[in-house]
Parts: sequence; structure tokens; C-alpha cells
Amino acid sequence: MCFGYDGDRALDVSLQRRGLGRRSFLRGALAGGAAMAAGGAAMLAGAGAAQATARPTGLPRVPRGLISIQLWTVRDALNGSPGFDATLEAIADYGYVKVEQALGYFGRTAAQLRDFYDGIGISCTSSHDGISGDAASLDAKIENAVTLGQRFMVVPYLDSADLDDWKLWAEQMNTEAAAARQAGLRYGYHNHAHEFTTDLGGGVTPWDVLTSELDPKLVHLEVDLYWAVVGGINSGDGVDDPEGFTIDVIRSAPQRVLQYHVKDRHAHDGDMADLGTGHIDFARIFRAHRVLEYIVENDTPDVTPLRTAQVGYEYLSRLRVR
Repeated sequence: MCFGYDGDRALDVSLQRRGLGRRSFLRGALAGGAAMAAGGAAMLAGAGAAQATARPTGLPRVPRGLISIQLWTVRDALNGSPGFDATLEAIADYGYVKVEQALGYFGRTAAQLRDFYDGIGISCTSSHDGISGDAASLDAKIENAVTLGQRFMVVPYLDSADLDDWKLWAEQMNTEAAAARQAGLRYGYHNHAHEFTTDLGGGVTPWDVLTSELDPKLVHLEVDLYWAVVGGINSGDGVDDPEGFTIDVIRSAPQRVLQYHVKDRHAHDGDMADLGTGHIDFARIFRAHRVLEYIVENDTPDVTPLRTAQVGYEYLSRLRVR
């Protein structure tokens, strides 16, 4: 955690620039923290290390319409104070027009949630959903995604030390992806670090299995940049150049990388960091590969979940490539 970072000042400055007040923060106590992100594509943008404000260079920024947030980031605010509605309204106030869904619909049906999002100017363009247990569950998952107006649905986490498990999961994801494609949805997989470090036998990793078994015509990748960096460091392959390792991961995969989770890392302890306060050179990664969504996420917000969301949006929207 980066307690030396002046989150209050960064928030006040960004709100003043946008002509906004602190209405959302006064609705209730902003206790607890966790954050998510979702975001998007077209032109690229980069990130300077260990700073909350990117230096302008005259080059393109990350398009604001491609910035999203993973709702896992703000889970404590959603489940506590100020609650789901006020939290989403605050996120919309900050400038987000997209979210990546997680944690359920908070007492609403998919149609009701779509109406709520439409009313505050938010689009749910992506979601994290596990592999379905049966055909009926898959049908319901796809139907809800279509109702919400999603473009993407993503498997967020799988873990096993058994090679056969990963092969089975890849087969199941290919099947689900084919059904999703029929409904006009893109189906993806989201990485953590263990895909690059777990030895399934003979030096084969889960990432090797996924990139060889997932059908590149059907399944895309949502690369979590923090976890790719951590995977490179922990595996030893990216200790000296974690961004280079991450770029190699992106470029070498047969599957298309269409989404990023943009999450920073404190160099001193390896913990997740609010965007702009860590060491990851996002500019270099963004220059190497553009995506359709740049999704803000931090599982361990440095101050509060909503402050992480605010700082993340302002950082990405002002970020330049060089």
C-alpha cells in the first residue's frame, strides 16, 4: 500500500478540472476497498512510473471511451457504504462510460440492471463469468450478457497443477466461445501469474496449454498487466525486463489480445498499486499493442475503492504514449 500518496489532493484536483464536486463522497462513509476496471481500444497511451500525473508529450492518449473499470475493484463500496447505486453513480461522475461486470446483479434482473446503467450513462460491455456447469447455465449466461448489451464475456480464473485439467478447460472454453459467437459475443480468458509459473510437467505451463489449445478464431485474451509482470518476475524470465516479458506474452500468443486489465505494482513490496503510483511502464506496453478496452483494476486500493477508481480514470485519460 502507498500511504504516502496524497489521494485527497489528486482527487480534488481532478474533480476541479472536470467541474465536479465531491457529492458522491459525501453520501456515505467510503470505507473498505477493492477495485475493478474495464476499458478499451483504438489509439494507445502510456504510463509514467511512480507518478500520478502523466507528462504530456503531444502524442495520442488512451481514448476516454475505451476506459472501463472492473467492479471487483470497488466491491467493498458496492457491498457496504455508499452501496451499489451510489458507487456506480460516482463512477459515472468520474467519466467512466463502461464497466466490466462482476459480483452479480445486486437484486436486479439483467434487464433491470441494463435500465439502471442506461439511466446513468454507463454501458456494461464485459463480464467475468466462470465456465458454466451445464448447457442451461451457459444459455442463461449468454442471455444475460446479451440483455446487458455486452460485447465480451471473460473467464476470470482457473487454477490446477494437473495438465489434463487445463486441457479440459480449454476444450470447454472453445465450446462456450462457439455458442457465445453465435449470440454476437466475444469470449475471452483472463490471466493471473500462476499460468506462467506452474510446472505441469516437463516445463509445460498452463499458459503453454491455453495458447496451444484455445481456438484463436473463437477465444481472445484479456491480459492482466500486473499479473503478467508478476508472472515474469516470479518465473525468472522477466526479472530484468518485466514489461518486455509482458510484450512477448502478448505478441507470441496465437489468440488476439483485445482487453487489458491495467493495474500498477509497487516496486518495494510487489503489492498492487493505484495507477501512476507504481513502476510498470504502461506506455511501453501500450505502444507495442493496442486493445479494445483498458480496464482499471486494483484489488487492494491504496486509500479507498472510489478514490482508486477516480485516480485510475484520471491517470489513464491523461496518459500519453511517450
